[in-house]
Amino acid sequence: MSRLNTAITWLGHSSFHLQAEPDGPSILIDPWRDNPAAPPNAAALVSTASLVLITHAHFDHFGGVTGLVKETGATVISSMEVTQELAASGVPEEQLVGGNKGGAATVQGVTVTLTQAFHSSSLPDAEGRPRSIGDPCGLVIELPNGTVIFNTGDTCVFGDMALIAEIYRPSILMLPIGDFYTMGPRQAAKACELVAPEWIIPQHYGTFPALTGTPEALRALLPAGLRDRVLAPAPGETIR
Repeated sequence: MSRLNTAITWLGHSSFHLQAEPDGPSILIDPWRDNPAAPPNAAALVSTASLVLITHAHFDHFGGVTGLVKETGATVISSMEVTQELAASGVPEEQLVGGNKGGAATVQGVTVTLTQAFHSSSLPDAEGRPRSIGDPCGLVIELPNGTVIFNTGDTCVFGDMALIAEIYRPSILMLPIGDFYTMGPRQAAKACELVAPEWIIPQHYGTFPALTGTPEALRALLPAGLRDRVLAPAPGETIR
């Protein structure tokens, strides 16, 4: 297996900071400003962001994004509906790249393809009722240094993960394991088999009591050849 040539910092829940070494852009995935699992170094990393990738519009992925991108001037890549929501909140159009599933956009040398994900995507309306904001997506992230990451977003397992892996050959798989709102360890283990990446990074676990899945439970369900590929950093820890 190859060495990671990208610095990946887990910011708790489903938030990550990526820095492609040596000179790649500063990337955030699903930043959540009120994240109770955020580490002390999260604010400093968030402030450096030049590119923000958003899988869907739920508070634990989207909360605080409007203020963040206004402050940093970062470019956002997401679905058309999510970027339209940000535009309606006052984010300048030139900072927004809205696409749809199957389409790719290249910004700052990073190519991002939106993929299928089975979940929901909504924000509360003025009366607190859910208001649909497009479809949820996964992300295939092709970095300038050659690293390819498949972040599944919030989803259950689905067979076409194997097709995504066949097309893009990701070396890193980021996927939820918490259960209840997304797949838990049992489905996540099958997703890992379908994608067969070099490295596996769990997300969306441990934040709330309902999210009972753990990296240990995932490892126990994986075939022997995949167990050592699971990387489970603590919030704020950087892996390379």
